[in-house]
Amino acid sequence: MRYSVFTASTPQWEPAEAARVLAAQGWDGVEWRITDQEPADPPGFWAGNRATWPLTGLEDLLPEIARVTREAGLELSGLGGYARCDDHANVERMLSATAVLGAGQVRVTMPALGTGDYRALFAVARRDLEWVAERAAAHGVKALVELHHRTITASASAAIRLVDGLDPDHVGVIHDLGNLVIEGQEDALAAFQMLGPYLAHVHVKNVAWEATGTDGFDGATTWAERWAPLRSGQADVEAYLDALAEHGYDGWVTLEDFSTELPLEERTRDNLAYLRAVHARVAERRA
Repeated sequence: MRYSVFTASTPQWEPAEAARVLAAQGWDGVEWRITDQEPADPPGFWAGNRATWPLTGLEDLLPEIARVTREAGLELSGLGGYARCDDHANVERMLSATAVLGAGQVRVTMPALGTGDYRALFAVARRDLEWVAERAAAHGVKALVELHHRTITASASAAIRLVDGLDPDHVGVIHDLGNLVIEGQEDALAAFQMLGPYLAHVHVKNVAWEATGTDGFDGATTWAERWAPLRSGQADVEAYLDALAEHGYDGWVTLEDFSTELPLEERTRDNLAYLRAVHARVAERRA
């Protein structure tokens, strides 16, 4: 397996600093966040993120993205795009950028729950994804559908229904360990087997549920999810990597740790050390 970091999780670093630090720590690659965003001070994961390349003017930035990545000695594990499947103009731009950069694959987002009737949203998204698959093939790249809570593809079961029958060379699925703690959790190995050739990429982060109080009517406990360090969230990272190994997955594992207990540089360093140690234990058991 090769390990990369999605720069949504490195908001304090400018791109060149992110690439330099990650390479020095021993990461194999980087997955750049690309989107227009609101300003924020201090920078946050979703606004003011300094390690984000803007979508506006992206075409002019591609040589700089390539240079920063190349000079650090990193590979591109893909691009972290935010263009929704029905935003054909910006999906086309992201597919083109992926091809120019040689990144291979790019995330295309799916409709959120609550924006319409589920079955109608799903049907329209399928038609859009058919168009996306054709355009991805034209560019020689792959469009990725992420398993993401509170969207129409929160689970592997939902995702395989959406992508089934499309060309897996040009449409794939991102399996995301942390998102599935919030919604969509299924047995990992079964999910990988279900996705089959559509399992194209893996995101790893962790989440914990915590009691937030009680409601005002009958005293029932209320709960909310929070991002947790990789070592201490509810998802079993070792069991997850073991299931990936059993399935024969040997692609990218991309970290996107949104916890804040540790300072950023210590967090990324510790995550890589932990993943390598877990991977070594898994490999030793399977030797």
